[in-house]
Amino acid sequence: MTFTEQLAAAWQKNDSQLCVGLDPDPAKFPAHLKGRDDAIFEFCKTIVDATADLVCSFKPQIAYFAARRAEDQLEALVAHIHERHPGIPVILDAKRGDIGSTAEQYAVEAFERFRADAVTVNPYMGRDSVEPYLAFPDKGVILLCRTSNAGGSDLQFLDVGGEKLYERVARLAAEQWNTTGQIGLVVGATFPAEIARVREIVGEMPLLVPGIGAQGGDIEATVKAGRTAAGTGLMINSSRAILYAGKGEDYASAARLAARETRDAINAHR
Repeated sequence: MTFTEQLAAAWQKNDSQLCVGLDPDPAKFPAHLKGRDDAIFEFCKTIVDATADLVCSFKPQIAYFAARRAEDQLEALVAHIHERHPGIPVILDAKRGDIGSTAEQYAVEAFERFRADAVTVNPYMGRDSVEPYLAFPDKGVILLCRTSNAGGSDLQFLDVGGEKLYERVARLAAEQWNTTGQIGLVVGATFPAEIARVREIVGEMPLLVPGIGAQGGDIEATVKAGRTAAGTGLMINSSRAILYAGKGEDYASAARLAARETRDAINAHR
């Protein structure tokens, strides 16, 4: 199955548009995991197993693994998701942004080494920075468009020939670059008006929406702005609010409760 086929199946099977971000910070782990060589894998695996039936995707952030020389644990985690929870797509949040042979190697890293179903990519070097990922026609390529950080407006809101730069990116992605049908866009929950504008431009294209929970994005506004006519189309990401909902040995059950509440809050506004 392609990335978009997996995503559509997960939306339906789990009745969910929740994406759980896997951003493991050992300083925040429960005491019983601290000091273990495999603590990152064990923490994330337990969260995954507790929430897999409540999500449409998982999104490991590569920096949290690489900074601690834990890429092998990331490989093991993605393999675990594929084996134990087949059909739930894994988005490698890497935000790669390069061209030519370097971008080709980043694509190999994401799709062959880590076996991700999709990867986040910075498209602001143009089409050249997107094409190497499209050489994997069943894999998702999720482009930064209107990001959730305040500083994103420094560039993304610039006028370029009568439209905002983020609108130009959305239009290029939908009309020229999406040769495989597997492109999606990152649009932050902190800007619901821009989510609605992107949805208007790109039609049914899936949107990865960070910024709810700890970043303060409003779930109702996000869903109403970004849903498709069928009431889907979104991967609404929550990381810290789910990962660290509990601080003790019951962290998995606390994460499950937080994930269920978030999923149900999303569904309430579809």
